[in-house]
Amino acid sequence: MKIGLFLGSFNPIHMGHLIIANTMAYTTDLEEVWLIPAPPSPFRNRKTTLPKSARIEMINMSISDNPRLKVFDFISSSPTVFTMLKPSYIVDNLNKLSDKFPEHEFKLIIGEDALVKFKKWNVFNKVLEKYEIYVSPKNNTPDSNFKKHPKVKFIEVPLILDISGTYIRNAIKNRHPINYLVPSVVEEYISRNEFFI
Repeated sequence: MKIGLFLGSFNPIHMGHLIIANTMAYTTDLEEVWLIPAPPSPFRNRKTTLPKSARIEMINMSISDNPRLKVFDFISSSPTVFTMLKPSYIVDNLNKLSDKFPEHEFKLIIGEDALVKFKKWNVFNKVLEKYEIYVSPKNNTPDSNFKKHPKVKFIEVPLILDISGTYIRNAIKNRHPINYLVPSVVEEYISRNEFFI
């Protein structure tokens, strides 16, 4: 089975994440997309990052009716973690997943903005030796040296406004509505638990 690995903090998961995951699952050769909640970046305020259990619950709520989308908590079972700040971890964990599930063929799903950052990492060549990268385009993103690499595939994904977790968290803090930015079940869950206030 061909599996797309979509990593993110998902703090909270929002419509942009879901559009990317769903498009990858249904318009490419991927049979499933696994959403993997990553730990917070050391450069972010960890106080604004919800516990992983809450982020996983929101993901599950959002994808419960979609058989091709799964949440996969790989990080807790691994001594290393996925993080965009330490690219060697991506190689290590992709290899561990391949060893754990030899019956699957894994692809990495990233945004075009992440591809631009990857061009500075020598280790990205190691990823491309074994794995294909499926890229979601993003407006106003500089070209990457890897854009025409045979293992980098740009997937046509509906471009939406720049929805981000930061924007949503600030909206909640300022008592602004977040309907249409996140699924209604996630909006209700956040409100009920008074997250990000």
